[in-house]
Amino acid sequence: MPTFADIIIDLNPKSLDKTFQYLVPDELIELVSPGTQVMVPFGQRSVKGIVVSLSDSPKIEEEKIKSITEVPKRAKKIMGDLMILSAWMKEYYACTLNQALRTCLPVKEKTKRRKEIEPPKEAEAIEVKGEETILTDAQKKALDTFLSDYDAGIRKPFLLYGVTGSGKTEVYIKMIEHVISEGKQAIVLIPEISLTYQTLRRFYARLQDKVAVIHSKLSKGQRSDYFEKAEKGEVSVMIGPRSAVFTPFPDTGLIIIDEEQETSYKSEIVPKYHAREVAQKRAEITGAALVFGSATPSLEVYEGVRRGKNTLLSLPNRVNDRAMARTVVVDMRAELSRGNMSMLSKELSDALSDTLQKKEQAMLFLNRRGLMGFISCRSCGHVIKCPHCDVSLTLHKDKRLHCHYCGHSEDNVDKCPKCGSKYIGSFKPGTEKVEAFLRKKYENARILRMDHDTTREKDSYEKLLSAFAKGEADILIGTQMIVKGHDFPNVTLMGILAADLSLNALDFRSAERTFDLITQAAGRSGRGEKEGKVIIQTYRPDSYAVTTAAAQDYEAFEKEEAAFRRLMSYPPFAHMLLLQFIGNKREKLLPAAEAAYSLIKESDPGLFLMQPRDAGISKIDDEYRMAVTAKDGDRLRLEKAASLISAAILTEKVFSGITVFFDFDPVRGF
Repeated sequence: MPTFADIIIDLNPKSLDKTFQYLVPDELIELVSPGTQVMVPFGQRSVKGIVVSLSDSPKIEEEKIKSITEVPKRAKKIMGDLMILSAWMKEYYACTLNQALRTCLPVKEKTKRRKEIEPPKEAEAIEVKGEETILTDAQKKALDTFLSDYDAGIRKPFLLYGVTGSGKTEVYIKMIEHVISEGKQAIVLIPEISLTYQTLRRFYARLQDKVAVIHSKLSKGQRSDYFEKAEKGEVSVMIGPRSAVFTPFPDTGLIIIDEEQETSYKSEIVPKYHAREVAQKRAEITGAALVFGSATPSLEVYEGVRRGKNTLLSLPNRVNDRAMARTVVVDMRAELSRGNMSMLSKELSDALSDTLQKKEQAMLFLNRRGLMGFISCRSCGHVIKCPHCDVSLTLHKDKRLHCHYCGHSEDNVDKCPKCGSKYIGSFKPGTEKVEAFLRKKYENARILRMDHDTTREKDSYEKLLSAFAKGEADILIGTQMIVKGHDFPNVTLMGILAADLSLNALDFRSAERTFDLITQAAGRSGRGEKEGKVIIQTYRPDSYAVTTAAAQDYEAFEKEEAAFRRLMSYPPFAHMLLLQFIGNKREKLLPAAEAAYSLIKESDPGLFLMQPRDAGISKIDDEYRMAVTAKDGDRLRLEKAASLISAAILTEKVFSGITVFFDFDPVRGF
């Protein structure tokens, strides 16, 4: 009896987002099963495809069915759970099945291997504790709770909520050791290698050759090679950013998402998935345990605790009973009124001098998030906001201020409407400017700068961090890449410059981002035996994001932020759908966006829908962008709207030449 295969063709057009049936030749029967990559004739050419299912019944006349021509020697087979995950992603993120499969299944390419991060040596300057420590009471309680539920087969997700320096990594490792002792495997998601270099080396020190690491500098072929190792059982732990969630382990027992609140877990290319959601779905499919970890949990995960969906594991104190750093908030408006036009307050300037004199180290964090055309007053700290939404207005090329949430617009200003000061405008500091200022002010200080420009070369992260750890520099200046995951015992001062900049980001999550950045930055100081100090410079000292971060009080922040989100029907209390229209001719975008708006409005009149508008950044690489935003408490309504437009794209001429992306619950400004 002949065998037929339903195959998804490896081409992008939505019109091909369906299966095509092919005959499986007798000589290939043993090689073909669901998930197998094959070569098939398609039109006048041979193309790749993926087998979705097998059957013994032809869907059309058997003589019209073509045969599979080849199973490539290096063909990769997508595993059953990833096939199910792909089908879910297709529906959940409004993408094609082919796009979902391509995301789950890295392309196989022959490439030259890059050097991996090796296990730490004894002489390593960055302290890495390879030996097992004695757990604190809080760590032991958290671990015992996890082990009890895990061994009982309870698979409710966990939130490991611990202050900076509380020892979350040690608890992760204990969890992993238990899971792999039972012959299962573990996936550990981290925001990016550069943010967690020391943490990564601790995993290597404890788990040795059981660990493999993927990162953004690997090619698709190299990543595929690592995944092949995982599938063959040559490694038991895969560590990496969001794509590591697709590791084809044969028996995944645990998925950990460290720093789960990080925006880098959301993909900005199709399918626009969130690794946190995908990990939860994969854990459900495979029966794996899921652990979220953070010192500043996202409201989405913490709300899961409130609703009883997630189990809270708490680490409220630092290990060895070390005190949190002493925090001082400096009002830069007062500094300005005293005639101090410098980027450093007197408090921070004096503290830096004292730190240098004591031969201790300091870190200066420049908060550059939120630099997208917002207008603020340096005299009083006032920011021009939308009268209808709690977000800053954005200055566009038309010299008007626009709100990207409700469409409100108004004229730009040349003086502060609150205090009348002429010191109002955009504020765009840079790390190079800070470095130049410090070198002039502290001539004998040894200074390192860590930002995008200084970390372009291979191994640049490791070289900079290693040099600072060895004491080869007194001050480390950097953007957000210096505030998380680093542990330098001799750092006793953290200065946070422009702490409130991220409050002005074009995003309703701006307060959450600000709280996260300040809290994490403050956590870098005083991690050794010496007392730490944190100085937060801000023009908005009364903002609850600043005050609660200074107090290291997540619960107080979450209470305020949740009330705002609930009132405004923002996630996690509602869902959003962003339709992005992209094309090289702006005059064609508006009709397409208006057509989509009308189709959705006619189909679901009660759905909150915002009129078409220019995107936050309206032109990138000579392509124009427009957007339509929908919002509702029921995600299914938004999925139906996306399906409606997805179908219309194939039939309506107005969408010809226009690319349309669907982004559910976007995490960056739009």
